[in-house]
Amino acid sequence: MKHYIFMGALAACMLGSCGGHEGHDHEAEGEAKEAHAAHADEIVLTPEKAQAAGVQVEEVQPAAFRSVIPTSGQVLTAQGDEATVVAAVSGVVNFTRSLIEGTQVSAGMALLTVSSQHIQEGDPVKRARIAYETAKSEYERAAKLVDKQIVSQKDFNQLKENYENARIAYEALSPSKDGKGVAVKSPIGGYVKSCLVKEGDYVTVGQPLLTVTQTRRLQLKAEVSERYYAGLKSIVSANFTTTYDDKVYRLDDLKGRLLSYGKSSGDASYYIPVTFEFDNRGDVIPGSFVEVYLLSEERQGVISLPVSAITEEQGLNFVYLQVDAECYKKQEVKLGMNDGCRVEVLSGLKGGEKVVTVGAMHVKLAAAGNTIPGHTHNH
Repeated sequence: MKHYIFMGALAACMLGSCGGHEGHDHEAEGEAKEAHAAHADEIVLTPEKAQAAGVQVEEVQPAAFRSVIPTSGQVLTAQGDEATVVAAVSGVVNFTRSLIEGTQVSAGMALLTVSSQHIQEGDPVKRARIAYETAKSEYERAAKLVDKQIVSQKDFNQLKENYENARIAYEALSPSKDGKGVAVKSPIGGYVKSCLVKEGDYVTVGQPLLTVTQTRRLQLKAEVSERYYAGLKSIVSANFTTTYDDKVYRLDDLKGRLLSYGKSSGDASYYIPVTFEFDNRGDVIPGSFVEVYLLSEERQGVISLPVSAITEEQGLNFVYLQVDAECYKKQEVKLGMNDGCRVEVLSGLKGGEKVVTVGAMHVKLAAAGNTIPGHTHNH
């Protein structure tokens, strides 16, 4: 009998003990879950690590933002900054230096020679040189005799004129230093845009040999869909990006100006050409295709961010907000117009938030291992 009483007391004691422990665990677990939920979306990145990663923050404020028409286009050489070099005589081409597209040349630099040696018509340089040397000799001889009245003043003046004409004709042919052929020189300083002949080619008088471009001023030609025609009147400037670097070029920074826009770029075209002119600072390649952001009227009270602030995940756009000195959180945003430098934020931000604009990817990577289950900030 005592045995049964002892077993019953033991069972009651165990049940009471389990019940008390179970209640304590649920309460503690609930508090832990609430604390974790309050901070589960927060990311720790200490000021020292943020500085080392180059993280920069911008306080969001509504401001002016221009309407944007996105399109594509091409960078072209401005008219007047290009020269075509032609052959002054007929003959065979001989290159004096290696010439390929992009080769830098200076004004007056000899690029190639055109030789008429062994040509049936004869060498025009040789003929001009003989005529020049003969006229020079006759003029110098007459100069010594005119004072003695052995040669009349009239004859002397005629010989002088013949000499000047022969000299000009000879120098106009730009004989090469070795006397073999006519030296073809660059009329302007710049870069070889295209070389139209090869070594050994026979060319005739006036035939184009190569094109030299200065590229001091360039043109941006954008092709705009006809559905944007009504908005073309308000276009004031443009930004563009190239395929060979990640830089955004702003025409406002390059002394750019709008030249023209037309109703149609061709009889069968559905696109309208919009042309700008701007200074080339040396890193824009003529002929390159670009993404263009045409800028028109300003709109006030627009929240915008640098494009570098935006990260994308599964088709959604996010930014990272700085909550305090070492705490960040991810915020979904809906985007509007993009001018290449900044992008309009339609929803997700109200103004006053501190948004990571440089180094957002570092904050995103920190999110993987730096959530704060035991964080105690008050928000």
